[in-house]
Parts: sequence; C-alpha cells; structure tokens
Amino acid sequence: MQILMTKAARNRLGERLPDVAPGAEVVTAVAADAYERNGQPIAVEDIDPEVVWLSLDSYASGTLGQLFGRLMKTQAPRWTQIMAAGIDNPMFRSIMEKGVRISKSSAQATPIAEYVVAHALSLQVPIAAQAALQARHEWKNTPYRELAHTRWVLVGFGNIGHEIAKRIKPFGVDLTVVRRNPAAAGELADRVIGLPDLASTLPDADVIVLACALNDETRGMCDAAFFEALKPGAILINIGRGGLVDEEALRAGLDRDRPAHAVLDVFQTEPLPADSWLWDHPKVRVSAHTSNSGDGNLARGDELFLENLRRYLASEPLLNEADPSEVGLPARERA
Repeated sequence: MQILMTKAARNRLGERLPDVAPGAEVVTAVAADAYERNGQPIAVEDIDPEVVWLSLDSYASGTLGQLFGRLMKTQAPRWTQIMAAGIDNPMFRSIMEKGVRISKSSAQATPIAEYVVAHALSLQVPIAAQAALQARHEWKNTPYRELAHTRWVLVGFGNIGHEIAKRIKPFGVDLTVVRRNPAAAGELADRVIGLPDLASTLPDADVIVLACALNDETRGMCDAAFFEALKPGAILINIGRGGLVDEEALRAGLDRDRPAHAVLDVFQTEPLPADSWLWDHPKVRVSAHTSNSGDGNLARGDELFLENLRRYLASEPLLNEADPSEVGLPARERA
C-alpha cells in the first residue's frame, strides 16, 4: 500500500507510522512536482497512493494543490484524511466524485470552542468598561449579567458544537442545540430541535453561535427575519461559514441592537475586502478565519490520521467520515 503525505507530516509521525501500517510505502511531497519514496526520489509515474493525508502543513506550506493534483491523477486512491472540518470547497466534491472516501478533521474543534467562549465571556463581563475606568482612575461598580443566567442557541452539533457545549455547560447556561436530527440528544443540551424550529428560540436567546455547515438549507439563514426575531442585546457568533449570514441584513439588525454584538470569524468574501463596513463597525469583532489556529492542531490531526489509518486497514468505521450527500452527491448506502 502506498501513502502520500507531506514530508513534514512524515517526519512528525516518525516511527509510529510503521507500527500502524507495516510495510506501507510512504511517498512525500518535497518540492513542486518532486517526491520521495522512503527518502529517495521517485518518478511521478510511480506514484499511485491508496491513502492520501492532506494534513494541516499541506495547507500552510502551499503543497495542498500539489497533493490534490496528484490524488486526482492517480487510479488507486481509496481514502483521504483532510485537515478541514467542512467540505463545502469544490475540491472535496471532486475527490468524492472520484469515489474516494473522505474523513473530516476534528482537530480544530478545541481552539474554535475556546474562541467562542472567550468572546462570549468578554462581551458579558464588562472588561472594556473596567479598562476605561482604570484609565481614568475612576472607582466605580460595573454590574453585569452572569453567564449562568443566559440562554444559548447553538446551531450545529458536530465536533465543534460538542466542544463548545462541553465548555459552556459548566457555567450553567441554558443550551438549545439545533441539528439535523433532533432526536439525537446528549446530556450537554437542555433541548434539541430541528432547523425549522430555530425561529421560535430567537426571541429568548442571549447568545447564538453558528457552527453548522453551509448548504442549500442553511445559506443565508441569518436574514432580515432572523435579526428581527432577536431580542435587543443578543450576541451573534459565527465560526461556521460566511454564507450563513446576510451581511446587509446584519448591518440593519445592528442598528436596532439586534444583535448588540456580532463576532465574525468567517465572511461571504474572504479575505474580507479592506473597504468592507464590517472592519470599522463598533458592534462587530472581525478575525481573519483564524478561530481554528490553536497550537495543538498538528498533534491532534496526526493522532486522528493514525487512528483512522488503523481503522481503514482493519476495515472498521472511520472517524468523521463524510457522506457524499454532504457535497450534493447520492448518499452512500449503509450496510
């Protein structure tokens, strides 16, 4: 069996990879259109990987396109582990059209959950107001609503949603989860509903977090009616996809304090244009699609790849495997 990955990933996995896949032939991308097999140069016509590991460093180093191109040109690929949590990028549809199985990443769920909690806390606790009082040497009380007295609506309950819920429930928040299958409830949620029932939760929501996939059902879901249903003072946090939010409807909603604050890590157009109104709006926090940039992603991604490689070779179910229906292809028949 041949496995294709970056050289950096191979170096990190060290001696662990042979323990999981004894005898596997490891091919690494070392430069543009240059590859090595077990440390020695290999001709491109000899590359026909059964497994491709599109690790985080392939994104960061610019070799993602090279690995993707090689995957699409070869005949053998059967499974690829990716370092993305969502598969709305057209490249992933192309991979699945080729018949290749895809496992999505859960590595980014930890830092994204921390990002959500950090922003929510800093908007509930009057940190900025306290800093302003300090600057003026003014001794003044700053009361605030405790997080335990807030109602949250979490749209999406995949790996990221679960990690968010795990962190906010200990504060005592009331949590409504919105997901495709409302019957699948866990201990972390006070209630689970389907997307058609989302509107009924908005008038009471203090914090709304978008952690769902972008598809025909969710595109533009945060429209004028969505913001009109919010109560004044609500907080919107979007770490899903920019296309979930109608940005002009958001601007109108902010003018009415519905929401009072928007924390946006994703946008309809990325990079966010320099002349976008979102940069300077006093009620908007902008970050450059970077909520996932924790320092533990590489290690968690490697662990997930090794575990899924073990499962693949043992013909066991893969963790976080995507269904073709997620990219608009016919759903896979289940045994």
